[in-house]
Amino acid sequence: MTDRPSILIARAIFPEVVARLRGHFEVEDNPGDQIHGRAELIARLHGKRGVIATGSERIDAELLDANPQLRAVCNMAVGYNNIDVPACTARGVMATNTPDVLTETTADFGFALMMAAARRITESERFLRRGEWQRWAYDMFMGCDVHGATLGILGMGRIGQAIARRGALGFGMPVIYHNRSRLPAETEAALNARYVDKATLLREADHLVLVLPYSAESHHAIGAAELAQMKPGATLTNVARGGIVDDAALAAALRDGPIAAAGLDVFEGEPQVHPALLERPNVVLTPHIGSGSLRTRRAMADLAADNLIAALSGARPPSLINPEVLAARPA
Repeated sequence: MTDRPSILIARAIFPEVVARLRGHFEVEDNPGDQIHGRAELIARLHGKRGVIATGSERIDAELLDANPQLRAVCNMAVGYNNIDVPACTARGVMATNTPDVLTETTADFGFALMMAAARRITESERFLRRGEWQRWAYDMFMGCDVHGATLGILGMGRIGQAIARRGALGFGMPVIYHNRSRLPAETEAALNARYVDKATLLREADHLVLVLPYSAESHHAIGAAELAQMKPGATLTNVARGGIVDDAALAAALRDGPIAAAGLDVFEGEPQVHPALLERPNVVLTPHIGSGSLRTRRAMADLAADNLIAALSGARPPSLINPEVLAARPA
């Protein structure tokens, strides 16, 4: 028998991180990387004090009530729309995420996705692979420039600012942005960024990048009405969360205008992708890999482990989402 806490690692992660956690806890891991169904997840959490979760696991009041011994939910992601944070707080459960460690890697990817859409990279590659390239033509796969174009960013947090920095400093792009709160003047100056309302952002951006968190308020923040306001020939890139864009409306805008192209790393109902998007040649589609470098994914796993170890040892986790839960802890 052991008095060490038991934890669940819901999806496969680095074996070295699993071994580190075994030094602190009784660990049930998932090396086969099966996605647990709802009932199975609840059952596997029975008796567990903590869980390392991903976006695949919905942590809500029902699950928490079925597992009242649970004390820490540690997401291996910066986003946490899969976690009902108020429900966790009400039950004394600490919730954590993995911010900062993926900022630069995700910004790299977002910028790459935007460039691939603007310059028709995947569309032209498919053309070449099909054996259709027979000769040069002046109008073959003409895209739109990135350098000097206006970069629009919706959601100017860590990743948004990192994308703005790449555009402003690397590509000479004037930056416009819309956010819930305006950045300090010195930050705007460093990023060559100008705060605008959402309508202006849509109207003036040559390349619009979405980096805002998902919430009920941001659901379909970009729908048919917003797409209709965008500049003819503009591109749209989403490296935030599925559901921020109305994917059906986007597919229609890619077919009928006004926008020229899109780059998407996230989707409504992923891993399913709206069939109409799959039919569009002018959209670059990737399977939610924005943070997918070896160094960054390892840093995310390590931070999730740090959070869980701290939470279950009486310390404050490094990236606690709901610090108010600490006030309810017994002294």
